[in-house]
Amino acid sequence: MIRVGIVGYGNVAAGVVKALALVSDMKLVAVFTRRDPKIVSLQEGNAPILHIDTAKDMKNDIDVMLLCGGSATDLPEQAPYFAKMFNTVDSYDNHAKIPEYMAEIDKAASKTTAIVSVGWDPGLFSMMRVLFESILPDGKNYTFWGEGVSQGHSDALRRIDGVLHAVQYTVPIEDSINEVRSGKCPSLTTAQKHKRICYVALKPDVNKEEIEKTIKCMPHYFQDYDTTVHFVEINELFENHSKMPHGGLVMHSGNTGNNNHVTEFSLKLESNPEFTGSVMVAYARAAYRLSKEKNYGAKTVFDVPLSYLSQKDRNLLIKELL
Repeated sequence: MIRVGIVGYGNVAAGVVKALALVSDMKLVAVFTRRDPKIVSLQEGNAPILHIDTAKDMKNDIDVMLLCGGSATDLPEQAPYFAKMFNTVDSYDNHAKIPEYMAEIDKAASKTTAIVSVGWDPGLFSMMRVLFESILPDGKNYTFWGEGVSQGHSDALRRIDGVLHAVQYTVPIEDSINEVRSGKCPSLTTAQKHKRICYVALKPDVNKEEIEKTIKCMPHYFQDYDTTVHFVEINELFENHSKMPHGGLVMHSGNTGNNNHVTEFSLKLESNPEFTGSVMVAYARAAYRLSKEKNYGAKTVFDVPLSYLSQKDRNLLIKELL
């Protein structure tokens, strides 16, 4: 039985708890929070909720720690700390900074296995980009996200001083998707592929113009996109924007001589955090197996054998799914 711990208890962590309830080879040992544990309660299950400072005392009780904090500020601080003591899995999603983030984790994980940037993008979509590009090297990859709520971008909005709560929708531009599907292999700018729509509730006496400027100029998140900011009341935000659907497409347009080919991998998710939590749980299994082989250090989805994700053994996978 693989013993799992969770750091942080937000939407992704709640998804992890649900995913763990559906597998037979793992059990949740504890959830660690920076808040007072007395005011935190699990939506499901009855695992103990402990203060994050006590995690260091449980190195012998937990096989894999799933880090469910936000990418903007939580994971850059927490992931190196926990990777020194535990095998870890995280869902760090700032694509532009993954190399430097991974380098810091690799330094810390000298005797542990740390799988970084696990989810559906980065994660499953990353795998598809490598697969399609390897098969059709004379071509181009295209990634379209949404329409849906981006957890990482919403979290980045909520970290802005003066923001009470916020939700961000990523919206793909349909004309660009259709152009790729036609096999034309177009060159598309960032702004030609997506729009970002933000719904923001502010704290009292905050300068709206300054907040909007901060959002639209935020590097790696909004700066390169056609971004629209709607300021709304907090009640409207919770009433109309509380669900978290998402999804998207990875496409590749390429040719083999005189013939064009278009490949697609798509996801349509009713709950982004629950799906992300399910991916993290599968990779927790892989982290445990790699650590047993003493295959330590920072890893990505590119480094993990596909069979290591499954509860089924290799022979059964070959018999049923090959």
